[in-house]
Amino acid sequence: MTKPAIIQKTVTFVQDTLKNAEGGHDWWHIQRVWTNAKHIANTENCDLLTVELAALLHDIADSKFHNGDEEIGPATAGKFLHSINVDEDVVIHVQQIIRHMSFKASFDKTTFHSKELAIVQDADRLDAIGAIGIARAFTYGGFKDREIYNPEIKPNLTMSKEEYKNTKAPTINHFYEKLLLLKDKMNTETGKQMALQRHNFMETFLEQFYTEVQ
Repeated sequence: MTKPAIIQKTVTFVQDTLKNAEGGHDWWHIQRVWTNAKHIANTENCDLLTVELAALLHDIADSKFHNGDEEIGPATAGKFLHSINVDEDVVIHVQQIIRHMSFKASFDKTTFHSKELAIVQDADRLDAIGAIGIARAFTYGGFKDREIYNPEIKPNLTMSKEEYKNTKAPTINHFYEKLLLLKDKMNTETGKQMALQRHNFMETFLEQFYTEVQ
């Protein structure tokens, strides 16, 4: 099967699988991450097929929608890629990227590195910040019935992985516990440049938010 055919089959699979997904983790999120990943990949020496497949499949079964199961995503991706006869080394690499790219994975000791992981991770983190990131944060907060803001609940900057996974804190806290930290966690030069403007936009939003609250 040609690479374009592999990508098209993967797109179709992801669109069908995520057709009823929560708004911050739906096909349009995947499409943005895919676009960001291809853009960053153009400036890096990497295997583009692995980058594209990992970007397309990174949220195919996100653990936070599957009772915290962190292996269901890699397993679902692997089963699909095997079904269309993708080379085994590519399948394993894509699974490793999915397994290690999330923010919560950073709480663990990192055991896997690759240029392709760095690219897809940057692409996903870009979609978590800026205007899109703000929209996604409040969409997910509403999905989880969280408060928008509660001045009596302060951000927890020393959370464990389990605390992060199970937090019920107001959405504004999420900016300090994750979103504002991502700029300094970008891997690639292109990712760092793209993140800066989005980071600044979030800071402007928060300034306006607190002005209106007060």
